[in-house]
Amino acid sequence: MTATNDKKDNIILEFKDITKTFPGVTALDHVSFSVKRGTVHALVGENGAGKSTLMKILNGLYHADSGEIYLDGRKIQIKDSIQARQYGIAMVHQELNVVGELSIAENIFLGKEPVNKLKFIDQQKLYKESAEFLKQQNLSYNPRTKMKKLSVGEQQMIEIIKTVFFNSKIIIMDEPTSSLSEGEVNKLFNKIKELKNAGATIIYISHRLEEIDEICDYLTIMRDGMFIKSARVGEITRDEIISSMVGRSIENTYPKTASNIGGVVLEVKNLSNNKVRDISFAARRGEILGFAGLVGAGRTEVARAIFGLAPIQAGGIYLNGRQVHIKNTRDAVDNGIMMVSEDRRKYGLVTKRSVLENISLPNYNLYSKSPFVNHQAEVKRGQEICEKLQIKTPSLKTAASSLSGGNQQKIVIGKWLVSNPKVFILDEPTRGIDVGAKCEIYKLMCEFAAEGISIIMISSDLPELIGMVDRVYVMNEGKISGELNREEITQERIMRLATK
Repeated sequence: MTATNDKKDNIILEFKDITKTFPGVTALDHVSFSVKRGTVHALVGENGAGKSTLMKILNGLYHADSGEIYLDGRKIQIKDSIQARQYGIAMVHQELNVVGELSIAENIFLGKEPVNKLKFIDQQKLYKESAEFLKQQNLSYNPRTKMKKLSVGEQQMIEIIKTVFFNSKIIIMDEPTSSLSEGEVNKLFNKIKELKNAGATIIYISHRLEEIDEICDYLTIMRDGMFIKSARVGEITRDEIISSMVGRSIENTYPKTASNIGGVVLEVKNLSNNKVRDISFAARRGEILGFAGLVGAGRTEVARAIFGLAPIQAGGIYLNGRQVHIKNTRDAVDNGIMMVSEDRRKYGLVTKRSVLENISLPNYNLYSKSPFVNHQAEVKRGQEICEKLQIKTPSLKTAASSLSGGNQQKIVIGKWLVSNPKVFILDEPTRGIDVGAKCEIYKLMCEFAAEGISIIMISSDLPELIGMVDRVYVMNEGKISGELNREEITQERIMRLATK
C-alpha cells in the first residue's frame, strides 16, 4: 500500500503478516489488519489470542520473527520502546509502569528530564513545567506528590497524560479499566474522547464488550494468534463477537447449576478491625455465597481477615461450629480456608517460576516427610491439577508468565485445590480474563460447590453475581448493609443496599 493510498483511506497504521513464536507456542500467525487515523480501535480476543504480544511488538518490547509494520504508509523498524516513542507510539500497560517513590513530575519527565548548564536535572523547570502541563490537562494534582500516594486510577491517568506530553499519535491501552471504580472509568472515557478529538489514535484492548460499544469506533477480533475479522462497532452483534473470539457459541454465559446446599461450614460473628465493623454472616456447604458493594466497601478486607492477612480485633470465626483462631495464612490453610486474591500477578503467582512450582508452592509439606521433596508425588499431583482444571500449558516446566490470564488464574485456583479446601474465597475471580475463560471459571465454581466446598465470591460485576450466587451479602462503608436470597437479587436492590 502506498503512502498516497494510506492518506486517501485515512490509514495511520498497518500490520502485514506479523508472526511471532515463543518456545512451544506460536503467539502470532501472519496477522494483518489496519487502523484508521483519529479513531478508537478495539482489539479483542480470548487470553492468549495474541493481542498484547502484537502491541508489545508495536511498542518495541518484542521483535516479530517476520512481517512488516507501516506507519503513515511508510515501512518502519521498531527496535525498542525509545524508538517507538520517537515514532509517536506509546503504551499504557495493564500493570502500570510507574515509579512509586518518585513524584508525579518526575514520572511525567522520566527519560526526558530538563537539565541545566552543568547537566544536572533542572528541578525548578521540571516542577514548573509539570504544574503547567497538569493544568492544561485539567488535573489538580500537586506535581510534588509521590506516585505511590495516588490510587490506581489516578496513577493510570498520569500514565495516559504522559503519552500527550511525548506528543504520541498512537496510544495503546491494555485493559485500562480492569482495576478502576465506576467513577474512574468515566474519567478515563472522557480523557479518551479528549485525545481522540485532539487527533490521537487509540488502540484499546479490553474484555469488557459493553465498554467497546460505548467508547470504540472499530474493532479487530483475534483468536489463537490469528486475525479473524475487523468491523465497525455497531455493525457486528455481541454474540457474533463472542463466537468469533472463542471459535464457538457460548449458549449460557453463567452456567449456574443447582447443588445440594448443606449445613453451615463457616460462621463469622461480629468481626471487626480498623477496616470493617461488626461483620456477621454464615456460608453453607455446597453454596456459592456472594459479596457485593462499591469499591472500598470492605469486601476484600473481610476476606483478608478470614484468611489471616489482616488482624482481627474483635469477633470470632467458626468452622463446623468450632471456633478457630486464625493469626496468619498458615492457620487458615490448616483449617481448610483458601483464598484467591483479586490481583493474581501481585499476590497469587511467582510468574518467573514454572507452572509446577506455583502449584506446589504452598503444599511442599505434603510432599516431604524428611528434608527431601518427593518430586514424583509433586509432579503427579501437578499433572492431576492441570488435567482437572484444563490448564493449557506446553509443560509443567513452562514459566507461568508465558500463559494467558485465564490459565494463570487456574494455576492460582489449582494450588489451593491440592490442600482440599472446605471454604474457598474467590476475590474478583474473573477480573482481566476473557469471556471464554470466564465461563470455564464459572463451571469450576459449580463443580467445587457440587463437591461440597463452600464458595465465597467477591465481585464488582453485578451480572456475574446475579448469574452465579445462591445468596449475596451487600457491604457499605465497612459494614454489611443487607442480605438477598437468589430469587430476590437484582442490580437495583444490590445498588440500593450498597449506597444506603
